[in-house]
Amino acid sequence: MTPARLRALCLSFDATVEDFPFNPETSVFKVLGKMFALTNLDARPLTVNLKCDPDDALRLRTDHPGLIVPGYHMNKRHWNTVTADGALPDRLVRELVEDSYDLVVAGLPRAERLKLDRA
Repeated sequence: MTPARLRALCLSFDATVEDFPFNPETSVFKVLGKMFALTNLDARPLTVNLKCDPDDALRLRTDHPGLIVPGYHMNKRHWNTVTADGALPDRLVRELVEDSYDLVVAGLPRAERLKLDRA
């Protein structure tokens, strides 16, 4: 996964914007104002913080030690830091980004979720 592909993937979801609320280096991808991914696209190795179901988070950390770890500077129960530098299959990274987006959308008020379903 390249930084450009990660950025394009995050921005491909409905109502997603890239913001820089913390510093000019940290891209924060939000859906309707709620974060679903945080990354420094210039960092090596490339990592991304993603929201995750707590049970899945533990399983993923066990299955991919050192590549998926508790979220750096995040709630460690609900966030993972995923190394996206090619050590994990791109397909898995894409699924984890999509799952993060879906979890955040599921937590939005119903009226906001319905806006996302419209063409």
